[in-house]
Amino acid sequence: MIGYVKGIVTHLFTDYCFVDVQGIGYRLFIPNSTRQKLAVGQSTTLFTYLNVREDALTLHGFHTQEEYELFLSLISVSGIGPKVAAGILSAITPQNFRAAISANNATMLTKLPGIGKKTAERIILELKDKIGIGNEFNVSVAGLQAPDTSLQGDIMQEAMQALAALGYNHAEIIPVIKRVYERENKEHAELSLEQLIRLTLKEFGRR
Repeated sequence: MIGYVKGIVTHLFTDYCFVDVQGIGYRLFIPNSTRQKLAVGQSTTLFTYLNVREDALTLHGFHTQEEYELFLSLISVSGIGPKVAAGILSAITPQNFRAAISANNATMLTKLPGIGKKTAERIILELKDKIGIGNEFNVSVAGLQAPDTSLQGDIMQEAMQALAALGYNHAEIIPVIKRVYERENKEHAELSLEQLIRLTLKEFGRR
């Protein structure tokens, strides 16, 4: 199995690229998140997955180990193949995807390409115990004042960016995230970014 490919990017297309490795050009299918990190003429290292079918061998490349691991988790779900998995990675970051899974937000998952209601529910069922929120979300906000309407403060801005990446617009995010923050901050000494995102997604799910 090819673990990674290291070489020079010679061509970039919508969903694949060519990487020259000592005179051999590898065609790697890539999600948009990886494509944005590449540039023709520059050296790159891409983690790879070789998809073996009866009629073809396709090599998929990923800029980060995190993307690669999420891709593997996605194709382990019944009914999701490499093409759909790559489409999901093109539409959402691994962090925000894990946040949606943790919040049981099937509605949000149906906004991703190729995902219907039943598939979204199956993703949550099969990946809930496998995919956790990373430590990067453990940002303490102890001692912060309740946010004003401008939503100042790093945690509020980061939470809004994550929710916007999931497809919500600021007009609908602001009142909901304010309500969640103010309510939860009365009951907890600390509120992490992970908790704020998860609870806000749950609030959206009830609407």
